[in-house]
Amino acid sequence: MTSVLERSRRVLARLVHTAVPLVRTAAVAGVAVAVTTTVSALGAPGGGTGAAAPPGGAHWVDTWTSMPQLTEAHNMPPAPFTEGELVLDDSTLRQTIRTTIAGDRLRLRFSNAFGGTALPITRVSVALPAGGAAGVAGIEPGSSRPVTFGGRPSVVVPTGAQMVSDPVPMKVPARTNLTVTVYLADGQASSSITSHPGSRTTSYLIKGDHTTATELPGATGVDHWYFLSGAETRAHPRAAAAVVLGDSLTDGRGSTTNANNRWPDLLQDRLAATAPASRVAVVNQAAGGNRVLNDGLGPNALARLDRDVLARSGARWLLVFEGVNDLGTAQATEAAQRRTADDLILAYRQIVTRAHAQGLRVYGATLTPIGGNQMYDDPGGVREAARRRVNDWIRTSGTFDAVIDFDRAVRDPDAPARLHPLYDQGDHLHLNPAGYAALARAVPAGLFR
Repeated sequence: MTSVLERSRRVLARLVHTAVPLVRTAAVAGVAVAVTTTVSALGAPGGGTGAAAPPGGAHWVDTWTSMPQLTEAHNMPPAPFTEGELVLDDSTLRQTIRTTIAGDRLRLRFSNAFGGTALPITRVSVALPAGGAAGVAGIEPGSSRPVTFGGRPSVVVPTGAQMVSDPVPMKVPARTNLTVTVYLADGQASSSITSHPGSRTTSYLIKGDHTTATELPGATGVDHWYFLSGAETRAHPRAAAAVVLGDSLTDGRGSTTNANNRWPDLLQDRLAATAPASRVAVVNQAAGGNRVLNDGLGPNALARLDRDVLARSGARWLLVFEGVNDLGTAQATEAAQRRTADDLILAYRQIVTRAHAQGLRVYGATLTPIGGNQMYDDPGGVREAARRRVNDWIRTSGTFDAVIDFDRAVRDPDAPARLHPLYDQGDHLHLNPAGYAALARAVPAGLFR
């Protein structure tokens, strides 16, 4: 028995040396053993290896994602691209995405999850954007490649469904912008359409078929993505995806439009320079206003977990950084906040249980400060007390396979209920690019070995 305990102490000592930000948050008796058990192997719960590649070869891994949402009225394509119940009739939509990891083939996913009718897509192409930049209307001459579906140039996406394209034979570079152009000859005959409004990337709309056009003179710019929900590449056998489940703090409110400086983007840049983690795709499944327990902007996290996480290609890890909107929109009474905190804790346990059943490792991130925010902070500090309680549970319960202390990374050490002034976007809730860089630095690369 003594030798077993001594070996356990040595393993824990090595973990403390290599992943201090994780282990030091679990200082209460008994928790260290739970954290050691789940983190030390860095494998799937129960000793598995998580989602595995097909034997001996490359496999499909998401290199980019966006969370599908029902498009609000003020985020619909502007006139003349929306006319009553007809959207994007005889229209070309050009949008840019940023890859995470490299591969030798590309497949695109189009979602009609919230469409009121079938979505008829006439033509699709993929190309390199002009100058390699995000949010530009032009493409590099000669770079356009056709995208097909079962060998056909067009496809109809049924209501509530998604369609995956045929593989496009092209080299997919890592951390590189790609342009996807879609032409809809007949549009979608419904004012209910699927999009991701918080793209922080400019897309372009123009009448007529300009699928392969090098330039789009006179096109209308909109900062939204429509219909496109994923891009996956045939990647190295050891490549895998880390899916981030979150809200506006992960979707990038406060980041720079067309700069790709949300914290998952910056984490991707960090991992790319770390040999053990260079084949990890950090894919963003967050939306502003999203909540864990109840629908907000988009379905609640418990409802969308299967679609947005468990069904993702090559998913091996899940990072959960969500819950502040649940606390912030619940009444500022002790009873309401106690109930919401209890429900959040139960929901986190549910997420971990369901993800473990699919072989994913699950990492929990503490909720960042809300002090001074006009909507979420309250004079009695009731919501802040609930936030601290939830964070204490995340740090000490041992439920997650590891803990990422985002709260500690960006709070003001002199006023822990508030964001550090250098990281505050201005509303005392969302972060600026420096704050998102601080979150990216707080995630140990060793979690993704």
